[in-house]
Amino acid sequence: MPVLSTAEIERVFRAEHGRAVAVLVRAFGDIDVAEEAVQDAFTAAVARWPTTGPPPSPAGWIITTARNRAIDRLRREASREDRHAQAALLDAPSEQSEEGPVRDDRLRLIFTCCHPSLATPAQVALTLRLLGGLSTAEIARAFLVPEPTMAQRLVRAKGKIRDARIPYRVPREPDLPERLHAVLAVVYLIFNEGYTAGSGDRLVREDLCGEAIRLGRLLAELMPDEPEVDGLLALMLLAESRRAARTTADGGLVLLPDQDRDLWDADLVAEGQALVRRCLRRNRPGPYQIQAAINAVHSDAPCAAATDWGQIRTLYDQLLALTPSPIVALNRSVAVAEVDGPQAALGLVDDLGLDGYHLFHAIRADLLRRLGREAEAAEAYEAAIVRTGNEAEREFLRLQAVALSHVDVEPELGGDVGQGVEAGPDVVICRGRPRRRRRGRPR
Repeated sequence: MPVLSTAEIERVFRAEHGRAVAVLVRAFGDIDVAEEAVQDAFTAAVARWPTTGPPPSPAGWIITTARNRAIDRLRREASREDRHAQAALLDAPSEQSEEGPVRDDRLRLIFTCCHPSLATPAQVALTLRLLGGLSTAEIARAFLVPEPTMAQRLVRAKGKIRDARIPYRVPREPDLPERLHAVLAVVYLIFNEGYTAGSGDRLVREDLCGEAIRLGRLLAELMPDEPEVDGLLALMLLAESRRAARTTADGGLVLLPDQDRDLWDADLVAEGQALVRRCLRRNRPGPYQIQAAINAVHSDAPCAAATDWGQIRTLYDQLLALTPSPIVALNRSVAVAEVDGPQAALGLVDDLGLDGYHLFHAIRADLLRRLGREAEAAEAYEAAIVRTGNEAEREFLRLQAVALSHVDVEPELGGDVGQGVEAGPDVVICRGRPRRRRRGRPR
């Protein structure tokens, strides 16, 4: 009988956590009950499956076990007077006949967590916790805030839902558009965490990417007249199309200029580009549509050297006007480096104040290296290394730092289209092509 290792059970947990929590929140209307019951079920799986093997349907087993644990807990906590009524309620069928515009449990939970009485950051953080199964530390990294700050934010959000008696029900159709911004942010951050995992030894978490795309497709069916929904779906599809080319056989990071474009998924590229064209015809630009257009420009280029960096910079100009954030400005600086040279880009980067963000230091390091300022570049690489929790990114940055002592780097006075950027949904890592020293000796 096949058995599962703890690591394999962890992957099941990641893949099924959101579904299980969504089903239990719908059944019991209590976040803490649902989360604790699902955690108990996975604890039981860790104790049992390594010796007995997994059940025929691991997801079904987790949901059934979690539901039983929740029932047991609520029965223990029920007072003597209402115990019979509580038992009758909990023994009722778990499938409810609730109808409405949102029928998928996970998408329904996203919309209910994005209640307007909660601040948008709390909406997004809570839903990432419940649906994505992300840890508090992972969510804190996504928001660029300290972990204790995020923990307090999650506790407050749950407390507000409980104290205000916010109902877990399908929002009315007129209420959907006002919650759309937060819902799109949630789906986007779930995809980002999958595209480049915040921790662990694997660059990509395929389960989160797949779940985000699934939710994006559901949103597109639910709200076909919202161009930002199409924009987000296009962005995710175009980024996901490169997955097979983004890592080596042993899991190492492969940046965009070095990727084998024959490995890109042509069907996903075509679908994403068609969505971008549809967005352009609507002429109602938004941040997700512009990011999708940037990725479409990359997918149009038959090779890295043919990338239209001028168009990409123009699109980033539009994006920065719509969403003037330092992260967007950081991404834009990469395009500026390709068009106007690394010195122009470095002046922009140094003013951003993103010291806690590892990609800020990685981009600074690359720009400094291209300018021949190797000692400063080495310091910036070290700063980036200690600020990333992903081993694949960390190893790539280590190799870049080591290469500084084994290559001659000539200062660059202009943009080099051959230089590259891993153009993910919201993050970039630069990489130049240093010239090897003939003698091969460190300085």
